[in-house]
Amino acid sequence: MVHRTAPLSTDDLRRRVDSGEIDTVVVAFTDMQGRLQGKRFAARHFLDDVLEHGTEGCNYLLAVDADMNTVDGYALSSWERGYGDFAMHPDLGTLRITAWDAATALVIADLRLLDHGSTPVAPSPRQILRRQTERLAERGWSAYAGTELEFIVFKDTYEQAWTNGYRDLTPANQYNVDYSLLGTGRVEPLLRRIRNEMGAAGMRVESAKGECNLGQHEIAFRYDEALVTCDQHSVYKTGAKSIAAQEGYSLTFMAKYNEREGNSCHIHLSLRDEDGQPVFAGDEPGGMSETMRHFLAGQLAALRDFSLLYAPNINSYKRFRPGSFAPTAVAWGPDNRTCALRVVGHTPSALRLENRVPGGDVNPYLAVAGMIAAGLHGVEQKLTLPEPVTGNAYVSDGVTHVPATLREAAELWEASPIARAAFGDEVVEHYLNMARVEQDAYDTAVTDWERYRSFERM
Repeated sequence: MVHRTAPLSTDDLRRRVDSGEIDTVVVAFTDMQGRLQGKRFAARHFLDDVLEHGTEGCNYLLAVDADMNTVDGYALSSWERGYGDFAMHPDLGTLRITAWDAATALVIADLRLLDHGSTPVAPSPRQILRRQTERLAERGWSAYAGTELEFIVFKDTYEQAWTNGYRDLTPANQYNVDYSLLGTGRVEPLLRRIRNEMGAAGMRVESAKGECNLGQHEIAFRYDEALVTCDQHSVYKTGAKSIAAQEGYSLTFMAKYNEREGNSCHIHLSLRDEDGQPVFAGDEPGGMSETMRHFLAGQLAALRDFSLLYAPNINSYKRFRPGSFAPTAVAWGPDNRTCALRVVGHTPSALRLENRVPGGDVNPYLAVAGMIAAGLHGVEQKLTLPEPVTGNAYVSDGVTHVPATLREAAELWEASPIARAAFGDEVVEHYLNMARVEQDAYDTAVTDWERYRSFERM
């Protein structure tokens, strides 16, 4: 295991507070929807009190819908239980400067029950991932992950977008700018600021490139330990939106904004042993180890059951269309972008699997936890890896398909013995309720599509 140094040490924080360079510290955690929530503290109060004792927050933050409405069905938090608090304990290894907020530092917290702060909140996304990395550690393994997150930029503020009902927005590019230096140059001042300020926040930025949809871009970061990558992913999403707002733009990570290409979040995963050596490299076909073949077979076996972790919203499932570069087939292939699972890497140390199912709306902690749990299922059961798909997986015979709707995904999750064995009933029921709440909200909504088709003509 790599011993990491925090992007910002507590001693450095004290010096910066004393000099007046920092006056605010944000304590944050990632909620079910993948959003950073938390509090802003006066920096001196953080150092004098919160640093040692933590803080508290209402436990309804893990029991609301996307609009922050209280909803029924959660065992963790409800009117009957009084909507109490949970404890927020800063993980000082995540302390960092957030240059997009003046004179501000941020630290990510772990959530614990109010029983002297010793019991983790099981449905907390960060805890769900921690539990799966602990299972890996029992075998002497650690997971490394990278997330490739796409977004669409608009020349409208968030307030203008809201007022316009998110219609008739002006994309930052008027044509497909995939790999286009001319097209991306039009947005480079914004992209450059995001890249540089994420670097100042302790992330290692690799590149930026245009994508296919109008105004669509991707900024890539170097892979890291799984928990570190997911922490950075959450900070990046919040920071990128804040920077865009400050520059008079808006950007969205939603999975499918329009009928063109959706926003993906391809997740790369590999394992290392206690000596830092790659676990996936070996003498099996494709340079894979027997462990990797079992691990990859587990991904296939659990992918439909775990789709709720990879595609958590109604909108998520609108990405999955043939010929869209978003997968529909539960299949794997070497360097094959038509498959849900792609094996990449030209050297033993770079050998990894890529999950192409998640969209930009994914909660990274849940998705990476799902990939680890699926892989461990394959290893424990010694599952046999089927033959790869080397052609067009969209039209390949004999393969199953990614669920087409959130309702289907929720049903598979509820009935999954793999999910209950890996995550426990408490977590399964918690996220099942989240899906049911989202599905009910959608089922009762009347859309513009319905009005246009029915107002006059029906």
